[in-house]
Amino acid sequence: MAKTASASPAKQSAPGASEERAGSKKIGVLASLWPFMRPYRFLMASAIVALVLTAGMTLTLPLAVRRVVDNFRIEDGELLDWYFLAALGIAAFLAVGTGLRYALVTRLGERVVADIRKAVFSRVIGMSPEFYERIMTGEVLSRITTDTTLIQSVLGSSVSIALRNVLLFVGGLALMLLTSAKLTGMVLLLIPLVVVPILLLGRRLRVISRENQDWIAASSGNAGEALSAVQTVQAFTHEQASRMQFSDMTETSYTVSLRRIQTRAVLTVIVIFLVFSGIVGVLWMGANDVRDGVMTEGVLIQFVIYSIIMAGSVAALSEIWSELQRAAGATERLVELLNAQDTVSDPAKPIALPSPVKGEIHFDDVTFRYPSRPKLAALEHLTLHIKPGETVAFVGPSGAGKTTVIQMIQRFYDPASGKVTLDGVDLRDIDRADFRRHMALVPQDPVIFAASARENIRFGRLDATDAEVEAAAHAAAAHDFIVALPDGYDSYVGERGVMLSGGQKQRIAIARAILRDAPVLLLDEATSALDAESERAVQGAVDKMRAGRTTLIVAHRLATVKKADRIVVLEAGRIVAQGTHDDLVSQGGLYARLARLQFTDGMAAE
Repeated sequence: MAKTASASPAKQSAPGASEERAGSKKIGVLASLWPFMRPYRFLMASAIVALVLTAGMTLTLPLAVRRVVDNFRIEDGELLDWYFLAALGIAAFLAVGTGLRYALVTRLGERVVADIRKAVFSRVIGMSPEFYERIMTGEVLSRITTDTTLIQSVLGSSVSIALRNVLLFVGGLALMLLTSAKLTGMVLLLIPLVVVPILLLGRRLRVISRENQDWIAASSGNAGEALSAVQTVQAFTHEQASRMQFSDMTETSYTVSLRRIQTRAVLTVIVIFLVFSGIVGVLWMGANDVRDGVMTEGVLIQFVIYSIIMAGSVAALSEIWSELQRAAGATERLVELLNAQDTVSDPAKPIALPSPVKGEIHFDDVTFRYPSRPKLAALEHLTLHIKPGETVAFVGPSGAGKTTVIQMIQRFYDPASGKVTLDGVDLRDIDRADFRRHMALVPQDPVIFAASARENIRFGRLDATDAEVEAAAHAAAAHDFIVALPDGYDSYVGERGVMLSGGQKQRIAIARAILRDAPVLLLDEATSALDAESERAVQGAVDKMRAGRTTLIVAHRLATVKKADRIVVLEAGRIVAQGTHDDLVSQGGLYARLARLQFTDGMAAE
C-alpha cells in the first residue's frame, strides 16, 4: 500500500527532488516553458500586438474623460457629442481588442499545455522499471494533469494579464508624470511600501504552494494505488484504513492550502490598502490644487483615473505573482520528469540487428542487482548460450532469478557487469524498440486494457486483421469464451480486465503473443492461472507456436517444461544444473527434489 499519511510527500517524488527543490525556488524556472512556446511565435506576437493596443486604448480613455469634463459647459453641443462618441469608439475598440487578446492567449495556453502533456507522457512511457521504483505512477499522473492545468491557467490568462498590467503601470506612470509631476512624486513614495510585502510574502507563498502541490500529488498516488488494487483492499477489509489514509493526506493538503490562502489574503489586503490609501491622499492634495486654481477638474480626474489604473495594475500583479509562484512550482515538477535520467537508454549510434533475426541469445558472465536491493545479487556471474529455435525452461525456487532473466533479455535493466547479446549484438548497442519488436511476451500477471477483447489481442500487432486476431484466439483456446461474451470479440472487458477470470485474462495475453509472431517467445508463468483442461489446450498451442522460435519458459509447475529442449535450474541467481527433464531427475539435486514434490502424488495415483 501507499506510504503512511505522515510521510512527507517529497519521498514520493522524482529522484533527488527534495534537494533540488530546496535550491530551485525561483520564478525563473518558468523559462523552461520557452521551448514549448517557441513554435508558436506568430501566435504570441499576435497576442502581444492585441495586448499592447488594448492597453493603449485603456490609457487613452482618461484623456477623453478630461476633454469631456473640462468642456462640459461649452456652448457647442455638437463638439461635446463628438467627445462622447470618441469615448464610445475607444470603448468599442477596447472591447474587441480584449476579446481578440483572450482568444489568442487562451489558444496559446491550450496548445502549449497539450504539447507539454505529450512531451511528459512520451518521456515517462519509455522510462525503465527502475524509474518507477522511485516514483508512484499516481504522482506522475498528477503532474501530467494537475500541474499542467496550473500552467495552462498561467499561460492562458495570468501571463497575459500580467503583461497588460505591466504596460498599464508603465504607461499610466508616464502619463501621470505628464499630468502632474508633483502628485506623481507623492505616488512614487508609496511604491516601496507596496513592493516590500510582495517580495517577502511572495517568497513564503511560493514555498507553501509547492508543498501544497506535493501533497495533492501524494494523495493522488495513494488513491491510485488503492483503487488499482480495490479487490485486495476489500478482501482484507482494508476499506476504512484506506479511507483514513487518503483522508489524512487530503486534510494535510487542505491545511497547507489554507496557509497558502491566508498568506495570499494577507498580501492582497496589505497591497490594496496601501495603494488606495495613497490614492485618497493624492486625491486630497489634488482637490486642494483645484480649489487654488493650480489645475482644472478635468486634469484632476484624469490623474485620478491614471492613479486608479496604476493601483489596479499593482494589485493585479500582486495576485498574479502568487499564481506565477504556483506555476513555477508546477513547472519545476514537470521539468523534473522531462529531465529525469534513465539508467537504461538507447545508444547514440545504434547497431542494426542482422536480418532476419534468428533469436540467438547469450548471457556472458552477467551480474545484476536490483536498485532497490543493491546488496543482493539477482543474477551472479550467469553465463548461458541459447541457440536459435531452442526451447529453454528456467525453474527454481522463488527469488532464484527466473523472471530477472526475462527482464534482462528485454533490457528493462542493464547488467552491472557482463553483457546480454541477441544474434551476437550487445543489447546496449541496439535501439530498444528495434529488438523488442522481435520478442513476444506473456507475463506472469497479464495486463488487460480497458478496451474490447479484440483490441486487447490486437495489441500484439496493431496492423493485424480481424481474421488474424480470431485465429490467434483459437490457438490460445480463448475463442470459445470470447464469443460467449455479450458482444463477442467487441465486448468491453473492463479496466484491467475486471470482467474476465484470471485464466481468461491469461489466454488473451497468450493470444496476443501468438499474434505478434516474433522469433523470440518469452513465457513467464504463462499457464499458471489456467485449469487443467485449458492448460492442456494452451500447451498444445504453445508447442506449435514455439516451433522454429527461440522460446524461454519460466515455470514453477514442472509439467509445463518437460518437453523443453533444455531445462536450466537457478538458485540464488546462479545456474546449479541444466539438461533435459530425465537427465536432471537422474542427477538428483534441486530439480529432482522439486520433481518429487510435484509428481509424487500423480505417480502414486497412477
